[in-house]
Amino acid sequence: MTSSSPRPLLGCIADDFTGATDLANMLVRGGMRTVQTIGVPRSNEPVAADALVVALKSRTIPATDAVSQSLAALDWLRAQGCRQFFFKYCSTFDSTEAGNIGPVTDALLDALSGPGSISSSAGQQDDGAEAFTIACPAFPENGRTICRGHLFVGDVLLNESGMENHPLTPMTDANLVRVLQRQTASKVGLVRYDRVAHGVEAVRESFDALRRDGVRMAIADALSDADLHTLGEACADLKLITGGSGVALGLPANFRRAGLLSGTADAGRLPSIGGRSVVLAGSASKATNAQVAAWRASRPAFRIDPLAAARGEPVVDQALAFAREHFGADQPVLIYATATPDEVKAVQRELGVEQAGHLVESTLASIARGLRELGVRKFVVAGGETSGAVVQALDVHTLRIGAQIDPGVPATATTGDAPLALALKSGNFGASDFFAKALRHLDGTVS
Repeated sequence: MTSSSPRPLLGCIADDFTGATDLANMLVRGGMRTVQTIGVPRSNEPVAADALVVALKSRTIPATDAVSQSLAALDWLRAQGCRQFFFKYCSTFDSTEAGNIGPVTDALLDALSGPGSISSSAGQQDDGAEAFTIACPAFPENGRTICRGHLFVGDVLLNESGMENHPLTPMTDANLVRVLQRQTASKVGLVRYDRVAHGVEAVRESFDALRRDGVRMAIADALSDADLHTLGEACADLKLITGGSGVALGLPANFRRAGLLSGTADAGRLPSIGGRSVVLAGSASKATNAQVAAWRASRPAFRIDPLAAARGEPVVDQALAFAREHFGADQPVLIYATATPDEVKAVQRELGVEQAGHLVESTLASIARGLRELGVRKFVVAGGETSGAVVQALDVHTLRIGAQIDPGVPATATTGDAPLALALKSGNFGASDFFAKALRHLDGTVS
């Protein structure tokens, strides 16, 4: 892989694995050759890419740990020579009253502010101006829009979308200004939709006014992709941008306008990978439940029972035996722990929230290791936490990002010997036929 620039331009930190591939997908669509690392690399050896995305598993860990990991990622990205930085979180703003979006943003702003820091696009020395960034999880292509600071999922407010039932980060308030303000001592403001509609200069004027008012973070309204392009251009000189992957729509053009990025139509090209295929699903989201139901209507599937695993039953061996049986007939299989919200709550009552989640992740991770030994080389994985557990189990360290399968979900391939093809899907993303579609992409039957 070669780069259009001598050193990476954009350095990104994502708080989960599927969010990282979602962001990387957006950058590839914008013509940036993108490499995603799983965790912070141990080596500072230069990576040839236009954009680097460090995938952490920090969304639901204690805020102090999330801050520490994020700062380590920032240090590595700065050592790589990145000019601008992006903190990526979920398009439904998944977080708790204690964080982690606010604390991580504060820490990154602190680290990037002050005399002697490098400004983003121009590469000039900064004069120590007041630290400021936006927070914009909008992703209109996937139905996430923000108006007057309120996040909508489709036609309903965030707290009526099903996210209020999330087992780890229940979102019960759609007002993102309030949500973020509860997580930070910094003043939180709003860039309203009517300012965004007036264009880039109006947005920059809003930034200046908010800074003068002592605002350090501002929720930015966005109702359309055009709004995201406007916000992206307005943020060209910010050292740090935070949000969902949607805001990244407008970032490649900034580097292109600055003469730092050439046209790269082949940014998403991946190698062809043979071998068997499987789908692993751990998310309990509405979208993943629909995808599991669509698969089960005509294809083989094996359900993981967390309570059976907790009783010590040989769930991993049973799943692998099921897969082996169907591989003999050249059939890809789905192995899933996906359940309805009521089923999830019943398991959590018996096992505890943390233990239930850990049990599902560790079980699917063990199954993934066994599947690789059976010759599986193509994995479709549903759920951010599940994807994180699986890639760690498979000892994946670096991914090349390929073409989009569904909005927010690209095909990827590992680097090095014996490569794997992976599609890592956020729980809420993808159409009902996503699993079958993703396998066609990984098989190379979709161009």
